Amino acid sequence: MALTERDVDRFEAARPRLAAIAYRLLGASGDAEDAVQETYLRWQAADVGRIESPEAWLTKVLTNWCLNVLTSARVRRETYAGQWLPEPLLAGDPMLGPADTAEQRDSVSYAVLVLLERLSPKERAVYVLREAFGHAHREIAGILDVSEAASQQIHHRARKRIAEGRARMEVDRAAARRIVEEFLAAATTGRTEPLVALLTEDAVAIGDGGGKVPARAKAFEGARAVATFLRGLFRPGQAKRAIVGGVPEVYAATANGGPAFVVVVDGRVVGIACLEVTPEGIAAVRSQVNPDKLVRATERWAAVGAGEAPFVRL
Repeated sequence: MALTERDVDRFEAARPRLAAIAYRLLGASGDAEDAVQETYLRWQAADVGRIESPEAWLTKVLTNWCLNVLTSARVRRETYAGQWLPEPLLAGDPMLGPADTAEQRDSVSYAVLVLLERLSPKERAVYVLREAFGHAHREIAGILDVSEAASQQIHHRARKRIAEGRARMEVDRAAARRIVEEFLAAATTGRTEPLVALLTEDAVAIGDGGGKVPARAKAFEGARAVATFLRGLFRPGQAKRAIVGGVPEVYAATANGGPAFVVVVDGRVVGIACLEVTPEGIAAVRSQVNPDKLVRATERWAAVGAGEAPFVRL
């Protein structure tokens, strides 16, 4: 049946929420957009007049589509070139979704997106729907075709696994910027000691180049190893400029609600590094340099821009 204008409007009203769910589930904006489009096609083919709760129907279709993608993604990532990391989104991106509560902000933090990769697809879906979007277990049970008790058990298990994987510390945007500026100041001294002082003893650094940009797949582990790596990363050089096609400019930024720095060459985002901050210091530096996962960030950068001079040019 052809959709009426009202039916199309109902879907468009739900689109931002659907995209935010899909991004949290899949960790990539392109995959999230594909999931939303597939949901629209199914909406278009459905007898919409017989659907009692459009929001519940759309959420169920989208979530189950994402579960299928996640199942196949596990197979694809076994052959992925190097380390797979989620796609970071810069501050203000609508795909980040609601940020009214601590749970909503936490659910889209880069550290949690990385930890979500450890969960089964169903655990991931229950966690996202409950934590980020406040669905009751009765609703989640209907979406995933499980019992309400099963949804509660899955949620408990998922929350425990996420909690065990990180030390939660929420920072506001101003604090995040101060952390990044302090980090960049230390990284550009040319010495390891200032960086070591900011890192936890068991700090790690890892990058995702997707086989297209040089990135170390195996993490650097320990404060001194990470500091030594970062010292080299921030050392200006012609070889570095040749790889990225110009002079890299580094900006302090916020990505996924947390402290980050963005590397830009001629208006193109070539890298985003997200810092995981704990009460003891910076516990992780996760760098996304795969160009396929920086397209959306480049588009947002072009639309919003830095509005200021770069912190440093390399």
